[in-house]
Amino acid sequence: MADLNPDIFDLEVTNHELIKVAYDSYLANSRSSHAKTLKRGEVRGGGKKPWKQKGTGRARFGSTRNPIWRHGGVAGGRSGEENFTKNLARNAKKVAVQQALSLKNKDKAIIVLDSSEKLKGKTKDAVAILKKHDLENKNVLAVCHEKTDEILRSTNNLPNVKLVRGTYLNVFDIMNADAIVFGGEGLKDTESWLLGKENK
Repeated sequence: MADLNPDIFDLEVTNHELIKVAYDSYLANSRSSHAKTLKRGEVRGGGKKPWKQKGTGRARFGSTRNPIWRHGGVAGGRSGEENFTKNLARNAKKVAVQQALSLKNKDKAIIVLDSSEKLKGKTKDAVAILKKHDLENKNVLAVCHEKTDEILRSTNNLPNVKLVRGTYLNVFDIMNADAIVFGGEGLKDTESWLLGKENK
């Protein structure tokens, strides 16, 4: 079992606000803007005045596509061009990931594979590792160095396993995983990335 760096996996998390902000930021940045409503000028029809301006005793209207009419346009609706993204500083994201990993480590939900536990392109290899660590029915976040063909073939058919590279960890995946499984090189990548040593 590899030793976990206390600067990443053993932080004292007294306030979960940053984790919450990073979690919401991930969801907001994943949100697409496809919904679109038609304004009164975009709805077909309505060119004819429904009744004359005066003399009917009714309120004056110039178009049946007025937003307060049935089949009319939508006032203040979606345009399809909304921007839901939330910016979070790079260092803040890293600190949030460190805090999330520390919480998982405190719950004993982090496992580091030893050199003998390797995937060779067979699903049964991954199943055997999950069974060994009692993770068969849990949501597992597997952290690797590279998504090689062998690793992908071993994990693609396992719906409860999500594969991610060590430098692409995020708070959303960490907090939603029941267990986080690190390959040796994946752990080194994560530590180098979070400690700012990836380019050294």
